[in-house]
Amino acid sequence: MISRMFEVRQKPDMVERALVVRLYFDKSEEVESASLLAELGELVSTLGIGIADSVLARSREMHKKFLCGTGKAAEIVELAKAHECDVIVIDNNLYPSQQREWEKLSDLCVIDREEVILDIFAKRAHTREARLQVELARMQYALPRLARMWGHLDREGGGGGSGGGGGAERGMGEKQIEIDRRLAHMSIDRCKRELEIVRKQRKTQRKEREKFETPHASIVGYTNAGKSTLLNLLSGSDVLAKDMLFATLDTTTRRIELPDGQPLLITDTVGFVRNLPHRLVEAFKATLEESVLSDFLIHVLDATAPEIMRFHDTTLKVLEELQALDKPVITILNKIDMVEDAETLERLEREFPEAIRTSSLTGEGMPELLKECSHVLADRVARRQYRIPQMRGDLLHLLHTDAKVLSTDYEQNDILVSAVVPAAIAGRLESFLIPA
Repeated sequence: MISRMFEVRQKPDMVERALVVRLYFDKSEEVESASLLAELGELVSTLGIGIADSVLARSREMHKKFLCGTGKAAEIVELAKAHECDVIVIDNNLYPSQQREWEKLSDLCVIDREEVILDIFAKRAHTREARLQVELARMQYALPRLARMWGHLDREGGGGGSGGGGGAERGMGEKQIEIDRRLAHMSIDRCKRELEIVRKQRKTQRKEREKFETPHASIVGYTNAGKSTLLNLLSGSDVLAKDMLFATLDTTTRRIELPDGQPLLITDTVGFVRNLPHRLVEAFKATLEESVLSDFLIHVLDATAPEIMRFHDTTLKVLEELQALDKPVITILNKIDMVEDAETLERLEREFPEAIRTSSLTGEGMPELLKECSHVLADRVARRQYRIPQMRGDLLHLLHTDAKVLSTDYEQNDILVSAVVPAAIAGRLESFLIPA
């Protein structure tokens, strides 16, 4: 099966064909809705499910039962059956009762955008922290839908007298759905406890890192903008970089050296999408908090994306939720080598006049980006000259490790060192400073 969410209907075969649907209620929403529908198609395709057809439907008003009117819902269901679809994917967020009504009408599995994103996250999560965050978000999503998803939750034992875990045993007069709800609450509590342990471990690791006071930048941006490829290019690493939505869920940090000799830690973060489920923002705060704790942000925009301004605004909105917009932001227009239309280039210049034009494939703009990173951190480094006794090998080691040594000369029993020194270690060397 594609994922546990799809297993609830006990379908014997893999879900293969989907009808994707977006409902909108105001004429002014048509363009944005069409874009969101196209994005939903990409999200569904990321799960390995084929798109049989897509429907952009307008309803004059929002209805309680199906969001749209009963007639429009029946038309959508008939189209799904005509295409022999296994699933109807509706871009709008559905209440549990609406999901049940759609399934009752169609006798098909019906899911919404949030469930698709949760399934993608479940497939992409690799570290223990990411898996716990996904499990928590999925359980919180599933809890109000247990009437639809009966039998979906894992449990060690069945009803009373069946053995297994005591937490799953049925009490007197207790219905199966009540057992499932109790198990769901237990799983949610367990995830939260385990996540707290992981977060404490991350906090300890961060404190160790902060002892050296190495500056830190986070790469942020819309999903599939080229963030992981950028990190690979800057650091010479091999972080997973694929042309798919949510290729990166687990943060990766690499150390590089800036042109002025200052070290910099750069972290690749999960990409954002419009209408990102709020519970995922909450569940992934431990991962996304790298953005909050960074000294500055590198905001990557896909220069080839027609919806670049909306993607820009979506990323800023999520960062605002994370309270991370009080930091310096370096904006880059990535994949600029793929933009050949002069009119598009002029528009990008108007909309993002301060942005650096880059290509993570050709390396274009990388020197300018590194120079700008140095500029943002300019107050943290300075060029200094020191007279250090030869017996103080510890200080020489410090300079070679945490600074950039430009030249070394020997004078009697002293070593004359010229170096670019970060503020973090300047105080420890002050007594050996040669006055300018």
